[in-house]
Amino acid sequence: MKRTTFQAGLIAATMLVCAGSAQAQKAGDWVFGAGALGYLPQDKTTPLRFVSPVDRELPGSGADVKNAVTLGMNLHYFVTDNWAVEGVLGVPPRIKLDGAGTLAPLGQLGSARLYAPTLLGKYFFGNADDKLRFSAGLGVTYSKFSSVRLDSGLQNALGGALGMPPGMSTTTAKIGSKFAPVLNVGVNYAFTKNLGMTFSVSYIPMKTKATLTTSVGGNTVAVSQTRVRLDPIVPFLYLTYKF
Repeated sequence: MKRTTFQAGLIAATMLVCAGSAQAQKAGDWVFGAGALGYLPQDKTTPLRFVSPVDRELPGSGADVKNAVTLGMNLHYFVTDNWAVEGVLGVPPRIKLDGAGTLAPLGQLGSARLYAPTLLGKYFFGNADDKLRFSAGLGVTYSKFSSVRLDSGLQNALGGALGMPPGMSTTTAKIGSKFAPVLNVGVNYAFTKNLGMTFSVSYIPMKTKATLTTSVGGNTVAVSQTRVRLDPIVPFLYLTYKF
């Protein structure tokens, strides 16, 4: 009877775990990791509001920030057997924004690239020669949104709210960059002396503001804003290699 691909993979993983003696991380070690990094916003937005030339809210308008997954990479340096400094970078994902409330019929409103380098101080519980270690960390991230694009549906809706026919106006957007704290917990397993796997989860309490500028013929005719609470949960599953 042929083994399934899953069974074969499970047997191979078991052999890898049992092979050789494993030593986790100790003072002076550099540990590189790479894997799947998620961005799961627990978002809430205020209604879109014109702030110039008049102060007027679009009643019931809202937005929904979608989840994203990208390639994440990190590097630990172990200052002691238990304390480490971690830097995290990811291939900037494109974060998509869908309409909510009265804007829900528009579907996707726009998207932006997210750059979020992170620096953490982490404590690893247990001893350097333990295969299984838990960790907890605290740090800071800098979230920068660039290449912001607004879809035609939102462009036309904003123009229509100003009494303009579709295609007459153009709207650009800017999302504020922010420093924010990061809370992190993780579980780390050493397969061999050098190879391991980690699953960590971070929580980032963060607010920002999006400013939309509507223009006709290069001249600004209106400015609108919305405030966004992102508060993302960031799961990170990655393989590690100790140098």
